[in-house]
Amino acid sequence: MIRKERAILALEDGTVYRGYAFGHRGETVGEVVFNTSMTGYQEIMTDPSYNGQIVTITYPHVGNYGVAIYDMESNKPYVRGFISREFSAEYSNYRAQQSLESFMQQYGVVSIQGIDTRALVRRLRTGGVVKGVIAHRSFTHPEDPYGEFTPAEEQVYVSRALGHQDIDGHDMTREVTTALPYAFPTLRHGKRVVLMDFGIKHTIIERLAEVGIEPIVVPAHTTPAQIMALQPHGLFLSNGPGDPAPLEYAHKTAWELMGLLPTFGICLGHQILGLAAGGRTFKMKFGHRGGNQPVKNLLTGNVEITSQNHGYAVDIESIPNGAFVPTHVNLNDGTLEGMAHARYPVFSVQYHPEASPGPHDSRYLFDRFIEEIDAFDGGSGTPVAKANSGRLGV
Repeated sequence: MIRKERAILALEDGTVYRGYAFGHRGETVGEVVFNTSMTGYQEIMTDPSYNGQIVTITYPHVGNYGVAIYDMESNKPYVRGFISREFSAEYSNYRAQQSLESFMQQYGVVSIQGIDTRALVRRLRTGGVVKGVIAHRSFTHPEDPYGEFTPAEEQVYVSRALGHQDIDGHDMTREVTTALPYAFPTLRHGKRVVLMDFGIKHTIIERLAEVGIEPIVVPAHTTPAQIMALQPHGLFLSNGPGDPAPLEYAHKTAWELMGLLPTFGICLGHQILGLAAGGRTFKMKFGHRGGNQPVKNLLTGNVEITSQNHGYAVDIESIPNGAFVPTHVNLNDGTLEGMAHARYPVFSVQYHPEASPGPHDSRYLFDRFIEEIDAFDGGSGTPVAKANSGRLGV
């Protein structure tokens, strides 16, 4: 029988799961969440929105198709750790360049396998997300990597999880935003759009380029004056990690530019628009993370199956004067999934229409954005009724 190196997952509530080491040998701490996608583990690991989080994959077998450079959503993984029922050490895929474990070792991703992920997910759904620590025995006891952790050692890691800094109230975008502006290369000239990078995924930039946009990606702290100096035709607010409330600089920028440029927000960008308009956000019990979330388009009545990754939501009722109207709603729990400004060509969704990974039901939103830019740019240059929320579902 092959002996496996021991590892544990210790949660702040005192729960300890015992399993086996995988990936980079070491220790890691973060907020433990779960994702229900059946594929796309590489895209999930490299999505900057997971900065600060340990991700549990509910699908029981992960890693069998390896890792391909083409599927990176950023330049490196941002997850703090990874959890699976079983990781595959071998892979079979003509596109892949390396195994999942070698990829994790290359980038320092600490992981655990062999635990009851169903029990863990039920714990998170019942009690909400918690902080946790993954610890590998070979890291703490290199002389005996196959031994068990003692109860006293396990309690040390429980205490470490409990004392770890919460994501709530902290600006997580500083660790993921670009340091300098850059232009994304395109094969044709199009409408210049400034993309505020709060942790943007590569596929989002590619989808915008596909519909005729020339993306210019700028750091999260870019000021309104700096954005307008680029003479853009539109503004895009990207996805990103953590709590949107501390990003007051981004709220200010979105508020000052609202109505001056056609604007599209995704995920964290959606939340920033809600806060910029004077609304509130709240932390969800366990969030939406996966490629199978049903969303109803209130303008057309159509139901879209969507890809999502967020732990916070906008309270639409808190936005003063009805400035934004709801356009999409989650059919599982009724939370807001999309909204549009009542007067200006400004709209946003909580989910990921680029769908990487996930279904492609919502890619029409990128076309919708270029239509808003064309209508705004081709008219008088001021937002009028033709560019309001009533056209979002066309």
